[in-house]
Amino acid sequence: MPASLRSQVIERAENRCEYCHLHQAGQEASFHVDHVMPIKSGGETSVENLALACVSCSLHKSAKEFVLDPETNKFVPIFNPRQQDWADHFQWVGFRMTGLTATGRATIETLKQNRPIILAIREEEQILGRHP
Repeated sequence: MPASLRSQVIERAENRCEYCHLHQAGQEASFHVDHVMPIKSGGETSVENLALACVSCSLHKSAKEFVLDPETNKFVPIFNPRQQDWADHFQWVGFRMTGLTATGRATIETLKQNRPIILAIREEEQILGRHP
């Protein structure tokens, strides 16, 4: 991937994971540039199909397009930061992400957004002025 394309994605995301909003500053590992629609499904390596993702979100998302909503037990599309607004699907309750929609709930569950270590990181990030 050209460095200029990666830079565009990072700048658009303001150095934040587009799934969980974690800030890149202070993180040991560099964030990934994620194909929102996986290459295996025809997704292109273009700015319109790329999102900045922290390592945790990127690895948990992998090439998933549909994920299980824990409330309805039905498969729904995973959150798409290129086509959907984050605030329509998620909200913060303290340091926990909560889902406002089936897509929100399923994405949180799939990406393991409320693990104890993630909550501790968010608390520390708030002290540093980077959360939410």
